[in-house]
Amino acid sequence: MYKILLMLAFWGISLPSIAQVEIAKLKYNGGGDWYANKTALPNLISFCNTHLNTRLAKEEAIVEVGSVELFQYPYVYMTGHGNVVFTRNEADNLRQYLLAGGFLHIDDNYGLDAFIRLEMKKVFPELDFVELPWDHPIYRQKYTFPQGLPKIHEHDGKPAQGLALLYEGRVVCFYSYESDLGNGWEDPRIHNDPEEKRLEALQMGANIIAYVFSDN
Repeated sequence: MYKILLMLAFWGISLPSIAQVEIAKLKYNGGGDWYANKTALPNLISFCNTHLNTRLAKEEAIVEVGSVELFQYPYVYMTGHGNVVFTRNEADNLRQYLLAGGFLHIDDNYGLDAFIRLEMKKVFPELDFVELPWDHPIYRQKYTFPQGLPKIHEHDGKPAQGLALLYEGRVVCFYSYESDLGNGWEDPRIHNDPEEKRLEALQMGANIIAYVFSDN
């Protein structure tokens, strides 16, 4: 019932008891810049509300990995360039959140990969990241990406990869690697990305948000 109510609120179906749905950025320890891409989520939210007719709260929340408040947010965004450390309690809390129906989107802002793979093993020691096929529903929501995750910023000449942790067949964590989606969501003045690249990034972000609230 909780997910049904969230879906109704997400799609803007007016019921007196349904408030706006909030999405959140994950605050973690270890020294990494969890606060990177400050304008990214507000721009993505605005894009979704305009082009998907959603009713997301205009500003993102900030939530700590080990907080009980984590369970309030159906979509949590994690980014940064540097070190990430989860305590045992934080890893357990994140696992319970994801098993309860939550969704974590990890967006490598360059330099996150070595740390996040180790820390997510604390959360799901039994799982490994796998690349989603290009025909996966996450690439075929409102916008179609026939070649999978789009490449927004170039770093090491590697292809963009949409990786996932699958628990009993469900995507509990989507990891956008070598793509820099969040940079593409930012205000144009920050990275001076071509408008077509920004649009690609926002459309892919909207697909991820829509996928979270779909009957996947």
